[in-house]
Amino acid sequence: MQRLIIFLFILGFISPCLCARCVKTEEKENTYNVIDYGAHGDGKSDDSKAFVSAWKETCGTKGTSTLIIPENRVFLVKGIALNGPCSATKINIRVQHVNNLSIDGSGGSIDGYGSSWWKCESCGRPTILRFKSCKDLSVSHVSITNSPKAHIRINNCENARISHINIDSPGDSPNTDGIDIYSSKNIFIEDSTIQCGDDCIAISDGSSYINATRIACGPGHGISIGSLGRDGSYETVTEVNVKNCSFSHTTNGARIKTAPGGSGYAKHISFEDIKLTQVENPIIIDQYYGSKHSKVLLTFDEAINLNCCPPGCFNLVLDNIDIVSSKPGKPVSCSCNNAHGKVTSTHPNCSFSYNQIIM
Repeated sequence: MQRLIIFLFILGFISPCLCARCVKTEEKENTYNVIDYGAHGDGKSDDSKAFVSAWKETCGTKGTSTLIIPENRVFLVKGIALNGPCSATKINIRVQHVNNLSIDGSGGSIDGYGSSWWKCESCGRPTILRFKSCKDLSVSHVSITNSPKAHIRINNCENARISHINIDSPGDSPNTDGIDIYSSKNIFIEDSTIQCGDDCIAISDGSSYINATRIACGPGHGISIGSLGRDGSYETVTEVNVKNCSFSHTTNGARIKTAPGGSGYAKHISFEDIKLTQVENPIIIDQYYGSKHSKVLLTFDEAINLNCCPPGCFNLVLDNIDIVSSKPGKPVSCSCNNAHGKVTSTHPNCSFSYNQIIM
């Protein structure tokens, strides 16, 4: 079994970095492969010393440095610390196809200095932490501020637990999703605070059995399913449970968004025990997302907006919901378009069409 366990103590190892379009640079990218420092990757030898040596070179070299942990090998590593501060102005760590990777960021933080990137919309802005094709992943006690783009991205992973994460970027920072999940299964996100300029958590195509528990979101765009079906593609998300979460000063709360012209499904999605504080669109389903001819007309008194394209959204259940305006005495409403399901104990009251069971 492949085992790679890393305990991180990080002190600002990503320094201010302007996009290539804005600043010309002659910096050379230096790469440091753990194999070159004596790592065997045979699943038997202790490769801890080689990892530490490779990190010291990566951290201590001026310019842009990349630490490479190659795939198709089995590394045995004890608890090691990748310490800063570093001489490098930018550090990349390439890790993919790794099983049992554990990252504990207790005592440290990562500052992405994103403000130097946000004004350049055409720049290929980086994500702070990206995990690809990893199994049995654990990431905990990590603090990230001011990412150039998404803070954490999980792609094609299975069995991951992300806990005690603190993400803090301005509410007006563009496309700075907190945690993006793609094509992944059995992902648990819990006990975390996410403040960002886009979705606190976005769950996208190919993802299933995703659980978000005890998440404090805000500012941000809420916890979103999608968007799905862009460019006419077939995309799916299933078995998502968001429970015991709070949304404060967000544009959205519980959100599902799909693009017109696409196909697929989003099913078995639940939001339970949700607390809302000054949320513009507490509950929203938008099946016209991204359309230039969108039929979505949002007003701030619509606490629930279910805008589904024909034939509609089915098997919707609204129960034990109580949403009131943050302005005392101002009424709130529910808007439904092609929505089918069941409504009980819900304020504002919603009128659903007869529900045709779709499995």
